[in-house]
This record gives sequence, structure tokens and C-alpha cells, in this order.
Amino acid sequence: MNKNSFPYRLYLVLSEEACGGKDFLKVAEEAIKGGVDLIQLREKKATYVEFLDKALRLKEVTTKYDIPLIINDNLSVAQEAKAYGIHVGNNDINPTAIRKDWETCRLLGYSIEYLEQLYNEQTYTSDYLGISPVFKTPTKTDTVTAWGIEGIQQIRNATEKPLVAIGSIKASNTREIIEAGADCVAVVSAICGVNNPQKAASLFRKEIEKASRYKHNLS
Repeated sequence: MNKNSFPYRLYLVLSEEACGGKDFLKVAEEAIKGGVDLIQLREKKATYVEFLDKALRLKEVTTKYDIPLIINDNLSVAQEAKAYGIHVGNNDINPTAIRKDWETCRLLGYSIEYLEQLYNEQTYTSDYLGISPVFKTPTKTDTVTAWGIEGIQQIRNATEKPLVAIGSIKASNTREIIEAGADCVAVVSAICGVNNPQKAASLFRKEIEKASRYKHNLS
């Protein structure tokens, strides 16, 4: 998969904790109505049974709206829930192993933390790359460095893989992130943690479309 064949622009990374007491299924549905077109369920603290239960319930919502469901770092849950795909990082099961164990996986994401990773087998095996984090974020504390806008530009110049930016993404910085070379922005608290997820998602979507039009006009 290359950047031109990646159709997703607004990626919600969802957990019950990030929703701050709100029903995570309702948050997901509102976010979809606002323009989210890809959802990842990330439940680092849940047991297998809890994670699977949440995945199955969320899949009912995503199926209703024809939105792909991605599972974070749990191959068994992803397979059992018949998710669309999976996203992993450096300390998780690697993409080459996932391809062997789950041949029907339709979307495999891999977060990179070093430029050198662009040239390894795991990156080649993945469908898209997570640029994680763009900016420092309290929701992800196990990362090596923050890429920043220049980091996105460096990665964009080095690969044709679709790039998904995550890490303190806000509507106000979305445009520069897309213009720097990201194909998609992944959002956690700026959608999950607000009173009106639909309105928040809609605002992100408008900024993404503005940036996309600007890039198109330059090309």
C-alpha cells in the first residue's frame, strides 16, 4: 500500500479510560458522524476477556457505519473479533509474525520511533506507519522521542508508505501536520475527552480537507 491508495484521513484511537466516564460506544458513534473514518480500540489495562468484549461491542457500531475496526497490540482479540486489522509498536508482536499468523488481516499498522526503522522488514511488511508521537503526549509515555513537523517531513521524503500522525494532535495543528506529509491524523483525547465528540471530529475533518486542498493545488 502506498500513500495514494490509503483512503483514511481521521483516525480515532479509543479506550474507555480516554472517554472519561462517557459511554465509549456512544463516543465512537458520534465521532463517526463527525467524520472519523477509522477506529482503533486500545485497551492496555484490560484483561483479555474485557478487551474482547469491548471489541465485539464496538464492532457492532463500526459495522453499522462501515468503518474499519483496528485492534491495538492484541492479535488474539483482533482475530476473535474479526477486526479489520491491527496496530503494533516496537515492543509488541512484530508485523512479519502477524502476517504469518493472520493471513486475512486487511490493514496492518506499525509505529516507528527511529528513521532507521524505515528500512527494516517490519516496515516493509506494514500497510501504514504510525508517526508516534508527533508531539509529546500524556497518553503515550513509552516512546523514545517526539518527531515534530520536521520529523514528518523527513519520513515523508524517505518513504511512500501512508503516514498516520499521532501525539497531541489538535484541530489547530492538523493543517501543518498534513501539509508536512502525513496522510492521516490519529486523535485520542481531543475527541474522546470532550463533551461533543461529533463537533470535535467535524472540526478536525474540516482542517484536514483544507490542508488536502492546499496540497492538491501545489501539485
